[in-house]
Amino acid sequence: MEVNMVKNLWVDSEASKLNPGLDELVYRSNLIGSDRAVCNWGGGNTSMKTIEKDFRGRDIEVMWVKGSGSDLATMGAKNFTGLNLEDIRPLIERDEMPDEEMVAYLGHCMIDSKHPRASIETLLHAFLPFKHVDHTHPDAIISLCCADNGKELAKEIFGDRFVWVPYVRPGFTLSKMIAEGVQNNPNAELVLMEKHGLVVWGETAKESYDKTISVINEAAEYIAAKQEENKIFAGQKYQSLSEEERKNVLAKVMPVIRGAVSDEKKMLLTYDDADDVLEFVNSQDAPKLSQVGAACPDHLVHTKRVPLYIDWNPQDEDVDTLIEKIKAGIEGFKEEYKAYFDRNKTEGDVMFEPAPRVILIPGLGMVNSGKNLVMANVSGALYHRAIAVMKGSTALGEFVSLNENESYQIEYWPLELYKLSLAPAEAEFSRKVAFITGGAGGIGSATARRLVDEGAHVVLADLNLEGAEKVAAEINDEYGEGRALAVKMDVTKEDMVQAAYAKTALTYGGVDIIVNNAGLATSSPFDETSLDEWNLNMNVLGTGYFLVAREAFKQMKDQAIGGSMVFIGSKNSVYAGKNASAYSSVKAMETHLARCIAAEGGEFGIRVNSVLPDAVLQGSAIWGSRWREERAAAYGIDPDQLEEHYRKRTTLLVNIYPADIAESIAFFASDKSDRTTGCMITVDGGVPAAFTR
Repeated sequence: MEVNMVKNLWVDSEASKLNPGLDELVYRSNLIGSDRAVCNWGGGNTSMKTIEKDFRGRDIEVMWVKGSGSDLATMGAKNFTGLNLEDIRPLIERDEMPDEEMVAYLGHCMIDSKHPRASIETLLHAFLPFKHVDHTHPDAIISLCCADNGKELAKEIFGDRFVWVPYVRPGFTLSKMIAEGVQNNPNAELVLMEKHGLVVWGETAKESYDKTISVINEAAEYIAAKQEENKIFAGQKYQSLSEEERKNVLAKVMPVIRGAVSDEKKMLLTYDDADDVLEFVNSQDAPKLSQVGAACPDHLVHTKRVPLYIDWNPQDEDVDTLIEKIKAGIEGFKEEYKAYFDRNKTEGDVMFEPAPRVILIPGLGMVNSGKNLVMANVSGALYHRAIAVMKGSTALGEFVSLNENESYQIEYWPLELYKLSLAPAEAEFSRKVAFITGGAGGIGSATARRLVDEGAHVVLADLNLEGAEKVAAEINDEYGEGRALAVKMDVTKEDMVQAAYAKTALTYGGVDIIVNNAGLATSSPFDETSLDEWNLNMNVLGTGYFLVAREAFKQMKDQAIGGSMVFIGSKNSVYAGKNASAYSSVKAMETHLARCIAAEGGEFGIRVNSVLPDAVLQGSAIWGSRWREERAAAYGIDPDQLEEHYRKRTTLLVNIYPADIAESIAFFASDKSDRTTGCMITVDGGVPAAFTR
């Protein structure tokens, strides 16, 4: 059996360059957090004790501990809190201390009020008399700590070198139990926390880190020796669909899932069909094991107590059956979650959204939900850890978890809720996905940036894939990986449009906002307008807008949570432009198509509105083409006089820029216009000939 050993990532040459003290703690913490088999996202905590000068210049003993709400993998010095140990040590003489009192007390112990609030488990570190302490949630250790016979097996692995602590929610009592357990065992080198994790220590940062890795690997080797490949999760029950089949099915069902989990607040989705996920969802034991409970307290806030398992046979049942089972499954999950909340709530508790965060589907894999792509991925990453723990625990004995009330007490724990409160307030387009055609161009890219700046995730669809990828890369660099996706799409090709929406569903779960913006323009006197020129305008600006809107309409109906489409028409939608009969005709058709869709979309909460710009020269591929020369010729002026010509013909004497159009698009896409559909806004500086009537 292959042993899943964790690697020791310490590099002496790098560590030797660090300033002694806090920099060493940051280095060690980042190494621990970089391997999720060692420590969960957002979980675990580290500390070190140093001598520092206080504000009066006196030497005091200070403990630096992870601040609440940070992640070990990415935290820096600013994410640690310094506390005066002389103020904390007397607490161990107490018999008990409520959480609220403990937090308030520790606030007074901080050496700098600007530091973040100290970790929930600060006293665990303070009560241990060691210079460096690390608390982690390693897969191998939690497998042992979540096995029904874990304590007995720990004796086989570690002899008398460990202290076993029964499950107690983090806080004063657990910290004192650990300290007393270590004090009473002179051979103790580690603490095993039932259903929770590992604590080790050392006199140096390296010694503490090395101990974490070596202890994990002792457990991992023992588990590997107990595992038999053909007995994992009691063996295989279902076959996975092929990768292509999985994607085809998921593209159909993810908008359905997204709608079903978004009835209270919109959620974004990701899917995961990694080998370990497929091994689990296809297994005999997955329906039962997945419902035992969370593998670690840290998982609960992001994965809920249990996932939703869909009892679907990928070999014998079709997609329609799967969709029905998903709808019924999510509805049943929400009812059970509400009942769980009611059974355990205390006064003042406010229920989270009751929908599942993790959905397991045989043959396909796992679908995860979150308020944004990052958090959906966190739910998925944590369930990978849960699978690894269950795999280890069932090799050792029977997998056990926190009971229902213990789970609730963590999920709705005020100190855990405080960590969630550190997240910034949600912006206008948070939880929303915008699909923008012509995303590489001036209006498309300005709109993408405008929406992303207020929380949106965006899909930039463009025939110019390189240009769309450049805009997407710039957005992701500034706002975070995954906020923008570039797809190559010819709006006149039905298969490419459908593939782009399938890609959107697979990436984000669905779509909320459509900006029908891709365009071109030609200019010819009517009697010189060729059939090719006519058809080119009709295909791109007519058929293209129809295909993009139709596929969006289908996906929005599948989601059943409404949506907003914004068509980018033109001043020529309402004004018969000279020498532009093909362009003007189809631009008029666009806005009428928008009104037709608005009439049909109302019952589904789908709003459709149009923005009518004029002469947006900046960043436009259209104005970089022959259109500039053609329009100048139509007005009898030189091409470099166009900007001034257009400015002077407006009543406001202004030029129009992509950002101006983006602002109106954002209005129509937002909840500020949620009572408006079938409407047109002109953004042309006031061209009297184009005033709507």
